[in-house]
Amino acid sequence: MDSATQTLQHRMSVKLWPPSQSTRLMLVERMTKNFITPSFISRKYGLLSKEEAAEDAKKIEEVAFAAANHHYEKQPDGDGSSAVQIYAKESSRLMLEVLKRGPRIQEDEEVAVTADKDAATPVNVFDISGGRRAFISGEEAGEVLKPLKVPGNSYTRICFSNRSFGLEAAHVAEPILLSIKDQLTEVDLSDFVAGRPESEALEVMNIFSSALEGCNLRYLNLSNNALGEKGVRAFGKLLKTQNNLEELYLINDGISEEAARAVCELIPSTEKLKVLHFHNNMTGDEGAVAIAEMVKRSTVLEDFRCSSTRVGLEGGVALAEALGSCNHLRKLDLRDNMFGVEAAIALSKSLSAFADLTEVYLSYLNLEDEGAEALANALKECAPSLEVLDMAGNDITAKGASSLAACIAAKQFITKLNLAENELKDEGTILIAKAIEVGCGQLNEVDLNTNAIRRAGARLLAQAVVDKPGFKSLNINGNYISDEGIDEVKDIFKGLPNLLENLDENDPDGEDLDEDAKEDDEDADNEDELESKLKDLEIKHEE
Repeated sequence: MDSATQTLQHRMSVKLWPPSQSTRLMLVERMTKNFITPSFISRKYGLLSKEEAAEDAKKIEEVAFAAANHHYEKQPDGDGSSAVQIYAKESSRLMLEVLKRGPRIQEDEEVAVTADKDAATPVNVFDISGGRRAFISGEEAGEVLKPLKVPGNSYTRICFSNRSFGLEAAHVAEPILLSIKDQLTEVDLSDFVAGRPESEALEVMNIFSSALEGCNLRYLNLSNNALGEKGVRAFGKLLKTQNNLEELYLINDGISEEAARAVCELIPSTEKLKVLHFHNNMTGDEGAVAIAEMVKRSTVLEDFRCSSTRVGLEGGVALAEALGSCNHLRKLDLRDNMFGVEAAIALSKSLSAFADLTEVYLSYLNLEDEGAEALANALKECAPSLEVLDMAGNDITAKGASSLAACIAAKQFITKLNLAENELKDEGTILIAKAIEVGCGQLNEVDLNTNAIRRAGARLLAQAVVDKPGFKSLNINGNYISDEGIDEVKDIFKGLPNLLENLDENDPDGEDLDEDAKEDDEDADNEDELESKLKDLEIKHEE
């Protein structure tokens, strides 16, 4: 074995069996959550109570662990990969049995139907966002908002989204909002001045802001209003009185550097903020620095989205460092910015705080191998319950794939993996396939489209995912797979054709940029040689 392969083996070293007690408990929690979450199966067989779900999940885990451990003791394979597969498959099989069994004690059907109907239309929610997006006149506003005028109504959440308020309608809404503002906890004013001239829109915002001033909100959505700094300041009276916000959405609002600073200046406290979304704005580096100050003060933040905001190196580093104070973070979305390697390394240093992280979206950030490796190495050591890993479009090659593979192999609960539009080629793809093969029992979606993958990589990746319990989708379109390779992949999925995404953009004659790239029969020979070279590569115990 050459030194390069030994190095890859060492870097992919990770303990697989037995799982830690915390991992076993996380599986029980995950199964419990699945049992009590409505689905098409629960609609047919019934939904388990939380107590019954917890009891069944604990029993399933114990049975699955015993079966896998018995196999490992009888047929130890060194790294425990086969035991992990049995653990996952047995858990999935028993879960399905419980789901199809349904709750042991069925409630009266008529009562259940009534309860479902009541749950579907909460009496505390007033929502006029349904139907086509349209202007609302003063007369129509008076009619539509009439339920809010009923004495003693119990509305705590209002949603005026998708209806464009002009001055006339705003003046109708103003006294109504003043009368109920003390009972409101959630306000959605997203997309509520669409198509209005700027001067009118700003005046409408001022009217709503004044009417709602002083209400004690936990949720505020001002998205899709092209706010800019003027719009943010138009909502100043409302924002200045918000000390208990838990969720704030400013998506597609033209949040520039100045607007970001205004948001940071106006909101007095973010100590309780759990969700903060800034997607699709023109924030830039200086704006990101302002947002970072808000993030730094949001120590209980669980869900942060700052994607497509034109943030570069300076802003990326500021955000990365600020996130280090958010040790409750569960979902992180920084997609489609210009962070680069240095910001990625800064983020990797903050990741150690994210023990509860379940979803991470880091695509199109110019990570390159160095940044991807730093992040993968950090994620490997934290976030044991990670479910989604997205690093598409980052110029990651086989060099970076080694660290990614080690990270993926350590994530037993990962359900979605997106490494599309990179430069993994066969060598990197085979490393990823090997990592998936030995673990990832709950994986259901893999996207490696547009990675210059050829026949060997495609075949091994298909083999690695096809037998995963509950697997839903493999996308390897846009690659360089030969016609023979396409046939092999389709044959692997012959019993499950719907799990394989379209291959209509695959180019069997595609050429790599490497000068020594071969074509036709030589391609197949090289692929077989590469597969042979890496086929014994295993994920082993840490020493």
